[in-house]
Amino acid sequence: MSAKLDQLLASLQTVLGEKITKQTVALDEVTIECRAEDYLAVCELLRDDTALKFEQLIDLCGVDYQEYGEGSYDGLRYAVVCHFLSVSLNQRLRLRVFAKDEDFPILSTLVGLWPVANWFEREAFDLYGILFENHPDLRRLLTDYGFVGHPFRKDFPMIGNVEMRYDPEQQRVIYQPVSIELRNNVPRVIRNEGAHNG
Repeated sequence: MSAKLDQLLASLQTVLGEKITKQTVALDEVTIECRAEDYLAVCELLRDDTALKFEQLIDLCGVDYQEYGEGSYDGLRYAVVCHFLSVSLNQRLRLRVFAKDEDFPILSTLVGLWPVANWFEREAFDLYGILFENHPDLRRLLTDYGFVGHPFRKDFPMIGNVEMRYDPEQQRVIYQPVSIELRNNVPRVIRNEGAHNG
């Protein structure tokens, strides 16, 4: 590990202490986790503390950990993952935080700290159903106004629930139940057991 990475890990421990619930280093990238109730406070310290100075939120996305390993995240399903950049200290950090409730996943908004979080959080809401408390304009971003469900959830059907088409008699676009048959999208692999790789 480089001296710069060691310095970042030491600074994180000094500034955040027990607010960090998990810390990993892989491929010279640091990932930390915190509790949902500490999320906003941790982000504020990451931005404002002189030892960290993460001025930029590069990305924020939702993740659905349903069926991800055997109990690897204590049964928690929805998480938000943030990527931060400190331009002044030339360092990067990843933060993961899990929403406590699978049925009503909710976390604090980061729009007050980094305005760029606005559309990132709208995307996470639209695609995963993660709600962001005190968000100024939390509405769908990528799906249609009447869309039902959240298409990136692992339990959302791959063929969707409704389809739209133009109806020439009504002279407008209409929505109807999906007419596509359920199908297996896993390719079948055919091997000739007697063949040799040459």
